[in-house]
Amino acid sequence: MEISKVYGDHVKKVLEKGRTDKASAEIISGLRLEGFRIRHFYDKRLPKAVQFLNENAIVRIADALDSPDTLAWTNIFAPVEILQCFDLTCASMEALSSYLAGFHMEDTCIDAAEAEGIASTLCSYHKCFIGMLDRGLVPAAKVAVTTTLACDANLSTFRYVGRRYGVQVYAIDVPGEESPEAVAYLTEQLKELIALLESMTGKKVDQDRLREIIVRENNSKRDLWEFAKLRMIHQWPSTLTLNMFQLFATHLNIGMPWVEQYFHQQAEEIRQKPLSSEKRLFWVHLQPFFEPSLKDYLNFGSKVAVAIDDFDLDYMEEMDPSDPLKALARKMIRNIYNGPFTRKVDAIEKMVTQLEPDGVVEFCHWGCKQSSGGVMLLKDRMRAIHMPMLVLDGDAIDRRGCQPEQIRTRFEAFLELLGEGKA
Repeated sequence: MEISKVYGDHVKKVLEKGRTDKASAEIISGLRLEGFRIRHFYDKRLPKAVQFLNENAIVRIADALDSPDTLAWTNIFAPVEILQCFDLTCASMEALSSYLAGFHMEDTCIDAAEAEGIASTLCSYHKCFIGMLDRGLVPAAKVAVTTTLACDANLSTFRYVGRRYGVQVYAIDVPGEESPEAVAYLTEQLKELIALLESMTGKKVDQDRLREIIVRENNSKRDLWEFAKLRMIHQWPSTLTLNMFQLFATHLNIGMPWVEQYFHQQAEEIRQKPLSSEKRLFWVHLQPFFEPSLKDYLNFGSKVAVAIDDFDLDYMEEMDPSDPLKALARKMIRNIYNGPFTRKVDAIEKMVTQLEPDGVVEFCHWGCKQSSGGVMLLKDRMRAIHMPMLVLDGDAIDRRGCQPEQIRTRFEAFLELLGEGKA
């Protein structure tokens, strides 16, 4: 049995006894123990850059939960660059839910949310976030920042938890199409956010610091793209869980010095890895890191591996550090997950044409309308350019929402199509 499940069951028992504070403390302690294990007993199969990312992702989320005065709830598309200028630590709703799922506690949180009337059809990431707050497993934040980008549940979820726990929520309305007026409109909202944070923290935004963050972000994305290209020919042992951890670098902490160091180290280290003939997959949307069938094939797989995913590459354009707010506004508007689904389809076609993976996989997460609603548009486009594509359905966080045998059957059939399946 997984150690994480044993520990999660222990925390559940503490919670059942009404010891909410102790259960919350046990989660933080569990994260710190995992950080200690990674630091001193790391898996030698993993590249050093992955170890570096793994440790930072674990330790920083533990620090965030341990310091609610500097904790900011966000969604994955929030302008974290601005929050960094106020020394706030971003913990996204998606990341917090994923960590609870890592403890095998997502069922407890989701059931708690549904028991109080939250719709069963709501995305399980949102239900898990609401449930963990209602069970007292995560502290109230200093501030919450979300956007309308990609997910139509963000506004309702953040407003709900903001009102319930007395947390100031700032929601950013991202226009669907770019125009000078749209960029100006969004830039004004970012100025309003800065004014709110200045009022709440007593600090003034440092424009020079913000420009430095943008420069580091540009450097990081150049190294990420170099890595993506090299990953198509070089080995890079990893797991589904650690693939998802990359979002800590590409989104929640982008622009920080340690993230710039990570991407540079990753790009340099992969050059030293041997060439391999494994089949490379370009992954679209979410990776169900717990799914046993996919873990069997993709964790340290020698025949097939996830090379890169679209979330990590959702905005790769050079940003202008001389006008950071305008640059951040354009980043959100031009994100491939913003606006019509055809923008994402066009972007993925361009990326797979440049990178030339062996196949594309999209996981349609239960409750995510944009993924399920647009997947056939993407599949038609991949068919037009003769790129094999597999569509899987399930829940990326709630283990009860996946059907392992069905996923295994479909994935093995796809591997046969790629030439690496069972005879």
